[in-house]
Amino acid sequence: MKRIRNEGRSAARLIGSFAVVLGLGLTSVACAPGGQSDATDEGKSGEPQSGGDLTVLLDAGFAGGWATGLDPATSNTTGANLPQNSAIFGGLFTLESEEGAEAEIVPNQAESYEWTDEGRTLTITLRDGITFTDGTPMDADAVLWNWIRALNSGSTGAPRIDLKTDGPAPTLDPEFMDSLWAALPEDVNKADVESDLTAIQVVDDLTLKIQLNTVNGSLLNSFPGTNLNLIGSPTAYAEMGAEAFSLMPVAAGPFIVTSDKLNERLELEKNPDYFKEGLPYLDELTFQSVAGDQVAYQTLLAGQGDVIEGLSSVTLIEEAEKNPDVKVVLGAPTSPYVIQLNSRIAPFDDKRAREAIYYATDFDAINEGLFKGQGEMSQSFTASGGLFWEPDVEGYRTYDPEKAKEIVEELGGLKVTLGTTDIVTARSVTTALQTQWAEAGIDVEIEAQALGDVISDFVGGQWEAMLQTAGAWDPSVGIGVSVRFGSTSPYSGAPLPEGAANAGDALARGLETELDQLLADSIATIDPEERKARYAAVAKYISDEAYGPFGMAFSPAQVMRKNVYGPGLTTPIPALAVNQGVLYDRVWVESD
Repeated sequence: MKRIRNEGRSAARLIGSFAVVLGLGLTSVACAPGGQSDATDEGKSGEPQSGGDLTVLLDAGFAGGWATGLDPATSNTTGANLPQNSAIFGGLFTLESEEGAEAEIVPNQAESYEWTDEGRTLTITLRDGITFTDGTPMDADAVLWNWIRALNSGSTGAPRIDLKTDGPAPTLDPEFMDSLWAALPEDVNKADVESDLTAIQVVDDLTLKIQLNTVNGSLLNSFPGTNLNLIGSPTAYAEMGAEAFSLMPVAAGPFIVTSDKLNERLELEKNPDYFKEGLPYLDELTFQSVAGDQVAYQTLLAGQGDVIEGLSSVTLIEEAEKNPDVKVVLGAPTSPYVIQLNSRIAPFDDKRAREAIYYATDFDAINEGLFKGQGEMSQSFTASGGLFWEPDVEGYRTYDPEKAKEIVEELGGLKVTLGTTDIVTARSVTTALQTQWAEAGIDVEIEAQALGDVISDFVGGQWEAMLQTAGAWDPSVGIGVSVRFGSTSPYSGAPLPEGAANAGDALARGLETELDQLLADSIATIDPEERKARYAAVAKYISDEAYGPFGMAFSPAQVMRKNVYGPGLTTPIPALAVNQGVLYDRVWVESD
Protein backbone atom coordinates (compact mmCIF):
# COMPACT_ATOMS: atom_id res chain seq x y z
CA MET A 1 0.00 0.00 0.00
CA LYS A 2 1.29 3.42 -0.92
CA ARG A 3 0.35 6.44 1.13
CA ILE A 4 1.87 9.86 0.74
CA ARG A 5 1.74 11.62 4.04
CA ASN A 6 0.16 15.04 3.70
CA GLU A 7 -0.42 14.67 -0.05
CA GLY A 8 -4.03 15.31 0.70
CA ARG A 9 -3.50 18.20 3.04
CA SER A 10 -6.36 20.54 2.89
CA ALA A 11 -6.03 23.85 1.12
CA ALA A 12 -6.45 25.56 4.44
CA ARG A 13 -3.41 23.85 5.89
CA LEU A 14 -1.31 24.65 2.86
CA ILE A 15 -2.51 28.20 3.05
CA GLY A 16 -1.28 28.37 6.59
CA SER A 17 2.29 27.49 5.73
CA PHE A 18 2.22 29.54 2.53
CA ALA A 19 0.93 32.57 4.36
CA VAL A 20 3.73 32.50 6.83
CA VAL A 21 6.41 32.63 4.17
CA LEU A 22 4.66 34.76 1.59
CA GLY A 23 3.70 37.29 4.19
CA LEU A 24 7.25 38.16 5.04
CA GLY A 25 8.63 37.44 1.61
CA LEU A 26 6.64 40.22 0.04
CA THR A 27 7.54 42.50 2.88
CA SER A 28 11.21 41.95 2.60
CA VAL A 29 13.71 43.66 0.39
CA ALA A 30 17.13 42.98 -0.97
CA CYS A 31 20.35 42.73 0.92
CA ALA A 32 23.89 42.08 -0.15
CA PRO A 33 24.62 38.73 -1.72
CA GLY A 34 26.70 35.84 -0.62
CA GLY A 35 26.66 36.28 3.11
CA GLN A 36 28.87 39.34 3.10
CA SER A 37 29.39 40.80 6.50
CA ASP A 38 31.17 43.63 8.18
CA ALA A 39 31.20 41.78 11.45
CA THR A 40 33.77 39.46 12.88
CA ASP A 41 32.88 35.86 13.53
CA GLU A 42 32.97 34.22 16.92
CA GLY A 43 36.45 32.82 16.43
CA LYS A 44 38.07 36.11 15.46
CA SER A 45 36.61 37.87 18.44
CA GLY A 46 38.24 35.69 21.04
CA GLU A 47 37.12 32.82 23.20
CA PRO A 48 33.38 32.57 23.84
CA GLN A 49 32.31 33.52 27.35
CA SER A 50 29.69 31.88 29.51
CA GLY A 51 27.00 33.82 31.30
CA GLY A 52 24.84 36.79 30.58
CA ASP A 53 21.47 37.17 29.00
CA LEU A 54 20.10 38.15 25.63
CA THR A 55 16.82 39.59 24.34
CA VAL A 56 15.98 38.81 20.73
CA LEU A 57 13.45 40.95 18.88
CA LEU A 58 11.22 39.11 16.40
CA ASP A 59 8.74 40.57 13.93
CA ALA A 60 5.20 39.96 15.18
CA GLY A 61 4.13 39.23 11.61
CA PHE A 62 6.48 36.29 11.27
CA ALA A 63 8.79 34.69 13.83
CA GLY A 64 7.30 36.81 16.62
CA GLY A 65 3.93 35.09 16.28
CA TRP A 66 3.23 31.71 17.83
CA ALA A 67 -0.52 31.79 18.29
CA THR A 68 -0.91 28.03 17.98
CA GLY A 69 1.72 27.36 20.62
CA LEU A 70 5.09 25.67 20.48
CA ASP A 71 4.15 21.99 20.51
CA PRO A 72 5.69 20.89 17.18
CA ALA A 73 2.89 18.43 16.51
CA THR A 74 0.16 21.05 16.64
CA SER A 75 1.86 24.36 15.90
CA ASN A 76 1.07 25.93 12.54
CA THR A 77 4.08 28.25 12.64
CA THR A 78 6.90 25.75 12.97
CA GLY A 79 8.81 27.18 10.00
CA ALA A 80 8.48 30.75 11.26
CA ASN A 81 9.37 29.88 14.86
CA LEU A 82 12.81 28.47 14.10
CA PRO A 83 14.43 30.82 16.69
CA GLN A 84 12.25 29.54 19.53
CA ASN A 85 12.53 25.95 18.33
CA SER A 86 16.31 26.13 18.11
CA ALA A 87 16.49 27.32 21.71
CA ILE A 88 13.95 24.92 23.22
CA PHE A 89 14.34 21.74 21.17
CA GLY A 90 17.82 22.01 19.65
CA GLY A 91 16.92 19.56 16.89
CA LEU A 92 17.99 16.17 15.59
CA PHE A 93 19.81 17.91 12.73
CA THR A 94 21.01 21.46 12.15
CA LEU A 95 21.93 23.46 9.08
CA GLU A 96 25.43 24.80 9.57
CA SER A 97 27.81 26.88 7.52
CA GLU A 98 31.30 28.25 7.97
CA GLU A 99 31.10 31.02 5.38
CA GLY A 100 27.42 31.72 4.76
CA ALA A 101 27.26 29.42 1.77
CA GLU A 102 28.31 25.80 1.28
CA ALA A 103 25.97 24.92 4.09
CA GLU A 104 25.24 21.34 5.08
CA ILE A 105 22.95 19.33 7.29
CA VAL A 106 24.80 18.14 10.39
CA PRO A 107 23.64 15.58 13.00
CA ASN A 108 22.97 17.29 16.32
CA GLN A 109 20.90 15.23 18.75
CA ALA A 110 21.18 12.55 16.11
CA GLU A 111 24.63 11.01 16.03
CA SER A 112 24.52 9.75 12.46
CA TYR A 113 22.35 8.70 9.55
CA GLU A 114 22.60 6.18 6.76
CA TRP A 115 20.79 5.61 3.49
CA THR A 116 20.31 2.00 2.40
CA ASP A 117 18.04 0.08 0.05
CA GLU A 118 19.21 2.34 -2.79
CA GLY A 119 17.89 5.44 -1.02
CA ARG A 120 14.59 4.02 0.18
CA THR A 121 15.49 3.45 3.84
CA LEU A 122 16.86 6.14 6.14
CA THR A 123 18.33 4.92 9.41
CA ILE A 124 18.97 7.50 12.12
CA THR A 125 21.02 6.83 15.23
CA LEU A 126 20.63 9.06 18.29
CA ARG A 127 23.38 10.23 20.59
CA ASP A 128 23.54 8.16 23.75
CA GLY A 129 22.78 9.76 27.10
CA ILE A 130 20.60 12.70 26.09
CA THR A 131 17.79 13.42 28.53
CA PHE A 132 14.84 15.75 28.41
CA THR A 133 14.81 18.48 31.02
CA ASP A 134 12.33 16.42 33.06
CA GLY A 135 15.06 13.79 33.43
CA THR A 136 13.54 11.15 31.13
CA PRO A 137 15.59 9.69 28.26
CA MET A 138 15.45 10.99 24.73
CA ASP A 139 15.52 7.54 23.16
CA ALA A 140 14.14 5.92 20.01
CA ASP A 141 10.70 5.31 21.55
CA ALA A 142 10.41 9.02 22.39
CA VAL A 143 11.41 10.00 18.86
CA LEU A 144 8.90 7.56 17.35
CA TRP A 145 6.16 8.97 19.62
CA ASN A 146 7.01 12.48 18.44
CA TRP A 147 7.23 11.57 14.75
CA ILE A 148 3.86 9.81 14.70
CA ARG A 149 2.27 12.79 16.44
CA ALA A 150 4.03 15.18 14.05
CA LEU A 151 2.59 13.42 11.01
CA ASN A 152 -0.93 12.94 12.37
CA SER A 153 -1.84 16.01 14.44
CA GLY A 154 -2.57 18.53 11.71
CA SER A 155 0.48 20.78 11.91
CA THR A 156 1.48 22.65 8.77
CA GLY A 157 5.05 21.94 9.85
CA ALA A 158 4.77 18.27 8.91
CA PRO A 159 6.73 17.19 5.82
CA ARG A 160 5.42 15.23 2.87
CA ILE A 161 6.77 11.68 3.00
CA ASP A 162 5.93 8.82 0.67
CA LEU A 163 6.05 6.09 3.31
CA LYS A 164 6.27 2.40 2.49
CA THR A 165 3.37 1.08 4.49
CA ASP A 166 2.99 -2.46 3.17
CA GLY A 167 5.47 -4.06 5.55
CA PRO A 168 4.66 -6.17 8.60
CA ALA A 169 3.15 -4.32 11.53
CA PRO A 170 5.49 -4.12 14.53
CA THR A 171 4.55 -5.36 17.98
CA LEU A 172 4.56 -2.32 20.22
CA ASP A 173 4.35 -1.98 23.97
CA PRO A 174 0.70 -1.39 25.01
CA GLU A 175 1.85 1.35 27.37
CA PHE A 176 3.57 3.14 24.47
CA MET A 177 0.46 2.86 22.32
CA ASP A 178 -1.78 4.14 25.11
CA SER A 179 0.50 7.16 25.51
CA LEU A 180 0.50 7.76 21.76
CA TRP A 181 -3.26 7.51 21.30
CA ALA A 182 -3.78 9.84 24.27
CA ALA A 183 -1.58 12.45 22.60
CA LEU A 184 -3.22 12.30 19.17
CA PRO A 185 -6.37 14.20 18.14
CA GLU A 186 -9.61 12.47 19.02
CA ASP A 187 -10.60 12.31 15.36
CA VAL A 188 -7.26 10.99 14.12
CA ASN A 189 -7.44 8.39 11.36
CA LYS A 190 -6.23 5.32 13.24
CA ALA A 191 -5.57 3.42 10.01
CA ASP A 192 -3.14 6.16 8.94
CA VAL A 193 -1.36 5.99 12.28
CA GLU A 194 -1.06 2.21 12.08
CA SER A 195 0.25 2.51 8.51
CA ASP A 196 2.89 4.98 9.64
CA LEU A 197 3.98 2.58 12.36
CA THR A 198 4.73 -0.06 9.75
CA ALA A 199 7.00 2.35 7.87
CA ILE A 200 8.69 4.12 10.81
CA GLN A 201 10.08 1.68 13.32
CA VAL A 202 12.40 1.47 16.29
CA VAL A 203 15.44 -0.73 15.66
CA ASP A 204 16.93 -0.47 19.15
CA ASP A 205 17.06 2.06 21.99
CA LEU A 206 18.96 4.60 19.90
CA THR A 207 18.06 3.71 16.32
CA LEU A 208 15.06 4.24 14.06
CA LYS A 209 14.45 3.60 10.39
CA ILE A 210 12.10 5.26 7.92
CA GLN A 211 11.13 3.19 4.90
CA LEU A 212 10.02 4.99 1.74
CA ASN A 213 8.20 3.90 -1.37
CA THR A 214 10.33 6.13 -3.53
CA VAL A 215 13.74 7.73 -3.16
CA ASN A 216 13.55 11.15 -1.52
CA GLY A 217 16.84 12.95 -1.86
CA SER A 218 15.56 15.99 0.02
CA LEU A 219 14.15 14.26 3.09
CA LEU A 220 17.18 14.83 5.29
CA ASN A 221 17.52 18.43 4.10
CA SER A 222 13.93 19.07 5.09
CA PHE A 223 14.42 18.03 8.71
CA PRO A 224 15.55 21.36 10.25
CA GLY A 225 12.51 23.15 8.84
CA THR A 226 9.89 20.60 9.86
CA ASN A 227 8.40 19.28 13.04
CA LEU A 228 10.16 15.90 12.65
CA ASN A 229 13.30 17.64 13.88
CA LEU A 230 11.78 18.75 17.19
CA ILE A 231 11.53 16.14 19.92
CA GLY A 232 9.60 16.73 23.14
CA SER A 233 9.20 14.64 26.27
CA PRO A 234 6.26 12.18 26.09
CA THR A 235 6.31 11.93 29.88
CA ALA A 236 6.03 15.68 30.33
CA TYR A 237 3.19 15.82 27.81
CA ALA A 238 1.26 13.17 29.74
CA GLU A 239 1.77 14.99 33.02
CA MET A 240 1.12 18.53 31.77
CA GLY A 241 -1.63 17.97 29.25
CA ALA A 242 -1.87 19.32 25.73
CA GLU A 243 -2.52 22.99 26.53
CA ALA A 244 0.23 23.44 29.09
CA PHE A 245 2.72 21.48 26.99
CA SER A 246 1.94 23.64 23.97
CA LEU A 247 2.66 26.74 26.04
CA MET A 248 5.79 25.47 27.78
CA PRO A 249 7.08 22.39 25.95
CA VAL A 250 9.67 20.21 27.68
CA ALA A 251 12.52 19.06 25.46
CA ALA A 252 16.27 18.44 25.45
CA GLY A 253 17.46 21.67 23.89
CA PRO A 254 19.83 24.25 25.35
CA PHE A 255 17.15 26.23 27.18
CA ILE A 256 14.09 25.63 29.38
CA VAL A 257 10.90 27.65 29.07
CA THR A 258 10.16 29.65 32.22
CA SER A 259 7.45 31.99 30.95
CA ASP A 260 5.39 32.14 27.77
CA LYS A 261 2.98 34.94 26.86
CA LEU A 262 1.72 33.85 23.47
CA ASN A 263 2.76 36.17 20.64
CA GLU A 264 4.36 38.55 23.12
CA ARG A 265 7.26 37.29 25.16
CA LEU A 266 9.02 33.97 25.71
CA GLU A 267 11.52 33.66 28.56
CA LEU A 268 14.05 30.85 28.80
CA GLU A 269 16.82 29.82 31.13
CA LYS A 270 19.89 27.67 30.63
CA ASN A 271 19.46 23.88 30.61
CA PRO A 272 22.10 22.76 33.14
CA ASP A 273 22.00 19.19 31.78
CA TYR A 274 22.40 20.06 28.11
CA PHE A 275 24.19 17.26 26.30
CA LYS A 276 26.97 19.46 24.92
CA GLU A 277 29.56 20.12 27.56
CA GLY A 278 30.05 23.79 28.31
CA LEU A 279 26.99 24.88 26.36
CA PRO A 280 24.86 26.88 26.16
CA TYR A 281 26.87 29.95 26.93
CA LEU A 282 23.95 32.18 27.90
CA ASP A 283 22.24 31.97 31.28
CA GLU A 284 18.99 33.47 30.04
CA LEU A 285 17.40 34.04 26.63
CA THR A 286 14.24 36.03 25.87
CA PHE A 287 12.28 36.38 22.65
CA GLN A 288 10.26 39.58 22.40
CA SER A 289 7.65 40.12 19.70
CA VAL A 290 7.67 43.60 18.12
CA ALA A 291 5.51 45.28 15.48
CA GLY A 292 7.76 45.51 12.45
CA ASP A 293 11.25 46.68 11.51
CA GLN A 294 10.98 50.28 12.66
CA VAL A 295 9.80 49.32 16.14
CA ALA A 296 12.43 46.60 16.35
CA TYR A 297 15.25 48.96 15.47
CA GLN A 298 14.09 51.67 17.86
CA THR A 299 13.73 49.07 20.60
CA LEU A 300 17.29 47.92 20.01
CA LEU A 301 18.62 51.48 20.09
CA ALA A 302 16.69 52.12 23.30
CA GLY A 303 18.56 49.29 24.97
CA GLN A 304 15.50 47.08 25.32
CA GLY A 305 16.82 44.38 23.05
CA ASP A 306 20.15 42.90 21.93
CA VAL A 307 19.42 41.24 18.59
CA ILE A 308 16.99 41.75 15.71
CA GLU A 309 16.46 38.60 13.71
CA GLY A 310 15.55 39.37 10.10
CA LEU A 311 15.59 43.15 9.64
CA SER A 312 14.44 43.65 6.05
CA SER A 313 14.11 47.41 5.53
CA VAL A 314 16.96 48.63 3.31
CA THR A 315 16.75 52.09 4.83
CA LEU A 316 17.09 50.76 8.37
CA ILE A 317 19.82 48.32 7.38
CA GLU A 318 21.83 51.20 5.92
CA GLU A 319 21.19 53.27 9.02
CA ALA A 320 22.31 50.41 11.23
CA GLU A 321 25.46 49.91 9.16
CA LYS A 322 26.44 53.51 9.96
CA ASN A 323 25.78 53.10 13.66
CA PRO A 324 29.01 52.27 15.53
CA ASP A 325 27.06 50.70 18.37
CA VAL A 326 25.58 47.81 16.38
CA LYS A 327 26.70 45.10 13.99
CA VAL A 328 24.90 44.14 10.78
CA VAL A 329 25.32 40.74 9.17
CA LEU A 330 23.77 40.15 5.78
CA GLY A 331 22.81 36.59 5.11
CA ALA A 332 23.24 34.37 2.11
CA PRO A 333 20.16 34.84 -0.10
CA THR A 334 18.16 31.82 -1.11
CA SER A 335 15.00 33.17 -2.69
CA PRO A 336 14.61 35.55 -5.64
CA TYR A 337 11.56 37.54 -6.60
CA VAL A 338 9.43 35.86 -9.25
CA ILE A 339 6.46 36.99 -11.31
CA GLN A 340 4.26 33.94 -11.59
CA LEU A 341 2.17 33.88 -14.77
CA ASN A 342 -1.06 31.90 -14.78
CA SER A 343 -0.89 29.84 -17.95
CA ARG A 344 -4.31 28.29 -17.28
CA ILE A 345 -6.31 31.38 -18.24
CA ALA A 346 -6.03 34.31 -20.64
CA PRO A 347 -3.93 36.18 -21.43
CA PHE A 348 -1.09 33.91 -20.31
CA ASP A 349 -2.50 30.72 -21.76
CA ASP A 350 -0.82 32.14 -24.87
CA LYS A 351 2.92 31.59 -24.62
CA ARG A 352 3.57 34.76 -26.63
CA ALA A 353 2.02 36.84 -23.84
CA ARG A 354 4.30 35.19 -21.30
CA GLU A 355 7.31 35.87 -23.52
CA ALA A 356 6.31 39.54 -23.77
CA ILE A 357 6.47 39.81 -19.95
CA TYR A 358 9.96 38.34 -19.93
CA TYR A 359 11.18 40.78 -22.57
CA ALA A 360 9.45 43.77 -20.92
CA THR A 361 10.84 43.09 -17.43
CA ASP A 362 14.10 44.69 -16.31
CA PHE A 363 14.78 43.42 -12.81
CA ASP A 364 18.34 44.74 -12.98
CA ALA A 365 16.96 48.29 -13.19
CA ILE A 366 14.59 47.62 -10.28
CA ASN A 367 17.45 46.22 -8.27
CA GLU A 368 19.51 49.34 -8.90
CA GLY A 369 16.65 51.79 -8.52
CA LEU A 370 14.80 50.43 -5.53
CA PHE A 371 17.36 48.27 -3.78
CA LYS A 372 20.54 50.19 -4.59
CA GLY A 373 22.02 47.21 -6.38
CA GLN A 374 22.22 45.10 -3.27
CA GLY A 375 20.12 42.21 -4.57
CA GLU A 376 21.60 39.11 -6.12
CA MET A 377 20.20 38.39 -9.58
CA SER A 378 19.01 34.94 -10.55
CA GLN A 379 17.33 33.37 -13.57
CA SER A 380 16.01 30.44 -11.55
CA PHE A 381 14.39 29.60 -8.25
CA THR A 382 17.35 29.79 -5.88
CA ALA A 383 20.23 32.14 -5.16
CA SER A 384 23.81 31.66 -3.99
CA GLY A 385 22.84 30.64 -0.47
CA GLY A 386 20.61 27.83 -1.71
CA LEU A 387 21.34 24.46 -3.22
CA PHE A 388 21.48 23.98 -6.99
CA TRP A 389 21.75 27.66 -7.89
CA GLU A 390 21.59 28.36 -11.62
CA PRO A 391 22.23 32.13 -11.94
CA ASP A 392 22.18 31.90 -15.75
CA VAL A 393 19.86 29.64 -17.67
CA GLU A 394 20.54 28.83 -21.31
CA GLY A 395 18.03 30.50 -23.59
CA TYR A 396 16.59 32.70 -20.82
CA ARG A 397 14.69 35.69 -22.28
CA THR A 398 16.32 38.89 -21.00
CA TYR A 399 15.13 42.49 -21.16
CA ASP A 400 14.40 43.52 -24.74
CA PRO A 401 11.63 46.15 -24.92
CA GLU A 402 11.57 46.14 -28.72
CA LYS A 403 10.84 42.42 -28.81
CA ALA A 404 8.18 42.92 -26.16
CA LYS A 405 6.54 45.65 -28.27
CA GLU A 406 6.55 43.43 -31.36
CA ILE A 407 4.82 40.62 -29.50
CA VAL A 408 2.25 42.95 -27.94
CA GLU A 409 1.43 44.36 -31.37
CA GLU A 410 1.16 40.84 -32.77
CA LEU A 411 -1.27 39.99 -29.98
CA GLY A 412 -3.31 43.10 -30.69
CA GLY A 413 -2.59 44.49 -27.23
CA LEU A 414 -2.03 43.02 -23.80
CA LYS A 415 -3.86 43.82 -20.57
CA VAL A 416 -2.58 42.38 -17.30
CA THR A 417 -3.73 42.42 -13.71
CA LEU A 418 -0.63 42.17 -11.55
CA GLY A 419 -1.36 41.01 -8.03
CA THR A 420 0.63 41.67 -4.91
CA THR A 421 0.29 41.87 -1.17
CA ASP A 422 -0.55 45.35 0.04
CA ILE A 423 2.84 46.07 1.52
CA VAL A 424 5.03 49.05 0.72
CA THR A 425 7.96 47.19 -0.79
CA ALA A 426 5.82 44.89 -2.91
CA ARG A 427 3.82 47.82 -4.20
CA SER A 428 7.02 49.65 -5.11
CA VAL A 429 8.19 46.72 -7.20
CA THR A 430 4.85 46.29 -8.95
CA THR A 431 4.72 50.03 -9.69
CA ALA A 432 8.16 49.79 -11.30
CA LEU A 433 7.02 46.80 -13.31
CA GLN A 434 3.91 48.69 -14.38
CA THR A 435 6.12 51.48 -15.74
CA GLN A 436 8.44 49.08 -17.55
CA TRP A 437 5.62 47.06 -19.05
CA ALA A 438 3.76 50.20 -20.16
CA GLU A 439 6.82 51.13 -22.26
CA ALA A 440 6.23 47.89 -24.15
CA GLY A 441 2.57 48.72 -24.67
CA ILE A 442 1.28 46.48 -21.90
CA ASP A 443 -1.70 47.86 -19.99
CA VAL A 444 -1.19 46.98 -16.32
CA GLU A 445 -3.60 47.14 -13.40
CA ILE A 446 -2.05 46.59 -9.98
CA GLU A 447 -4.15 44.73 -7.46
CA ALA A 448 -2.64 45.13 -4.01
CA GLN A 449 -4.57 43.11 -1.46
CA ALA A 450 -4.38 41.74 2.04
CA LEU A 451 -2.45 38.50 2.23
CA GLY A 452 -5.58 36.44 2.80
CA ASP A 453 -7.14 37.80 -0.37
CA VAL A 454 -4.00 37.05 -2.36
CA ILE A 455 -4.13 33.48 -1.14
CA SER A 456 -7.82 33.25 -1.99
CA ASP A 457 -6.99 34.39 -5.52
CA PHE A 458 -4.38 31.65 -5.84
CA VAL A 459 -6.77 28.99 -4.61
CA GLY A 460 -9.57 30.32 -6.84
CA GLY A 461 -7.26 30.13 -9.84
CA GLN A 462 -8.47 33.35 -11.52
CA TRP A 463 -5.36 35.43 -10.97
CA GLU A 464 -3.27 36.49 -13.99
CA ALA A 465 0.17 37.53 -12.70
CA MET A 466 1.46 37.58 -9.14
CA LEU A 467 4.63 39.09 -7.73
CA GLN A 468 6.11 37.22 -4.82
CA THR A 469 9.26 35.94 -3.21
CA ALA A 470 9.89 32.90 -1.05
CA GLY A 471 11.67 29.69 -1.63
CA ALA A 472 13.91 27.44 0.34
CA TRP A 473 17.53 26.47 0.94
CA ASP A 474 16.74 23.16 -0.72
CA PRO A 475 14.29 24.01 -3.52
CA SER A 476 12.25 20.87 -2.97
CA VAL A 477 11.27 21.61 0.63
CA GLY A 478 8.89 24.11 2.17
CA ILE A 479 7.71 26.81 -0.21
CA GLY A 480 9.98 25.54 -2.94
CA VAL A 481 9.76 25.21 -6.67
CA SER A 482 7.13 22.45 -6.57
CA VAL A 483 4.74 24.72 -4.69
CA ARG A 484 5.27 27.44 -7.29
CA PHE A 485 5.23 25.32 -10.45
CA GLY A 486 3.90 21.83 -9.68
CA SER A 487 0.62 21.36 -11.52
CA THR A 488 -1.33 20.18 -8.48
CA SER A 489 -0.20 22.91 -6.09
CA PRO A 490 -2.89 25.47 -5.21
CA TYR A 491 -0.30 28.19 -5.82
CA SER A 492 0.82 27.15 -9.27
CA GLY A 493 0.06 28.78 -12.61
CA ALA A 494 1.78 26.03 -14.60
CA PRO A 495 -0.58 24.02 -16.84
CA LEU A 496 -2.70 21.18 -15.53
CA PRO A 497 -1.93 17.71 -16.89
CA GLU A 498 -3.63 16.95 -20.18
CA GLY A 499 -7.15 15.65 -19.59
CA ALA A 500 -7.33 16.82 -15.97
CA ALA A 501 -10.35 18.92 -14.99
CA ASN A 502 -8.56 20.35 -11.97
CA ALA A 503 -5.73 19.62 -9.56
CA GLY A 504 -7.85 17.23 -7.49
CA ASP A 505 -8.80 15.31 -10.59
CA ALA A 506 -5.14 15.11 -11.61
CA LEU A 507 -4.18 13.77 -8.20
CA ALA A 508 -6.99 11.22 -8.15
CA ARG A 509 -6.12 9.92 -11.61
CA GLY A 510 -2.36 10.09 -11.19
CA LEU A 511 -1.96 12.51 -14.08
CA GLU A 512 1.11 14.69 -14.34
CA THR A 513 2.86 17.12 -16.66
CA GLU A 514 6.38 16.91 -18.02
CA LEU A 515 7.37 19.53 -15.47
CA ASP A 516 5.83 17.46 -12.66
CA GLN A 517 7.97 14.54 -13.75
CA LEU A 518 11.08 16.72 -13.85
CA LEU A 519 10.30 17.94 -10.31
CA ALA A 520 9.77 14.38 -9.11
CA ASP A 521 13.02 13.31 -10.74
CA SER A 522 14.88 16.08 -8.92
CA ILE A 523 14.40 14.33 -5.58
CA ALA A 524 14.55 10.77 -6.89
CA THR A 525 18.22 10.45 -6.04
CA ILE A 526 20.32 11.00 -2.95
CA ASP A 527 23.32 12.09 -5.06
CA PRO A 528 23.67 15.91 -4.78
CA GLU A 529 25.41 16.19 -8.14
CA GLU A 530 22.61 14.26 -9.80
CA ARG A 531 20.08 16.51 -8.13
CA LYS A 532 21.90 19.63 -9.31
CA ALA A 533 21.80 18.40 -12.90
CA ARG A 534 18.11 17.58 -12.61
CA TYR A 535 17.25 20.97 -11.13
CA ALA A 536 19.13 22.59 -14.01
CA ALA A 537 16.69 20.78 -16.28
CA VAL A 538 13.77 22.12 -14.20
CA ALA A 539 15.10 25.68 -14.46
CA LYS A 540 15.55 25.34 -18.23
CA TYR A 541 12.06 23.94 -18.67
CA ILE A 542 10.46 26.79 -16.70
CA SER A 543 12.50 29.29 -18.73
CA ASP A 544 11.72 27.67 -22.07
CA GLU A 545 8.00 27.65 -21.31
CA ALA A 546 8.17 31.21 -19.90
CA TYR A 547 6.22 30.39 -16.74
CA GLY A 548 7.68 33.24 -14.69
CA PRO A 549 10.63 35.65 -14.86
CA PHE A 550 12.93 35.68 -11.82
CA GLY A 551 14.68 38.70 -10.33
CA MET A 552 16.78 39.71 -7.37
CA ALA A 553 17.16 37.64 -4.23
CA PHE A 554 17.51 38.91 -0.73
CA SER A 555 18.14 37.73 2.79
CA PRO A 556 17.05 39.82 5.75
CA ALA A 557 19.85 41.10 8.00
CA GLN A 558 20.77 40.17 11.54
CA VAL A 559 21.38 43.29 13.60
CA MET A 560 22.90 43.11 17.07
CA ARG A 561 24.86 44.83 19.72
CA LYS A 562 28.62 44.87 19.34
CA ASN A 563 29.19 42.37 22.13
CA VAL A 564 26.99 39.58 20.71
CA TYR A 565 28.42 36.63 18.75
CA GLY A 566 27.32 33.28 17.44
CA PRO A 567 26.48 31.11 14.41
CA GLY A 568 23.58 32.55 12.49
CA LEU A 569 24.26 36.01 13.95
CA THR A 570 27.89 37.01 13.36
CA THR A 571 28.47 33.99 11.13
CA PRO A 572 25.79 33.73 8.41
CA ILE A 573 23.79 30.57 7.84
CA PRO A 574 21.60 30.34 4.73
CA ALA A 575 17.91 30.77 5.33
CA LEU A 576 15.92 27.55 5.40
CA ALA A 577 12.91 29.54 4.20
CA VAL A 578 13.02 33.28 4.94
CA ASN A 579 15.29 34.21 7.86
CA GLN A 580 18.70 32.81 8.72
CA GLY A 581 18.77 30.12 11.35
CA VAL A 582 20.54 30.87 14.64
CA LEU A 583 22.19 28.15 16.73
CA TYR A 584 21.41 29.56 20.16
CA ASP A 585 23.41 27.04 22.13
CA ARG A 586 26.57 28.74 20.78
CA VAL A 587 25.46 32.37 21.03
CA TRP A 588 27.40 34.37 23.62
CA VAL A 589 27.90 37.88 24.88
CA GLU A 590 31.19 39.53 25.67
CA SER A 591 31.23 41.10 29.12
CA ASP A 592 32.61 44.58 29.65
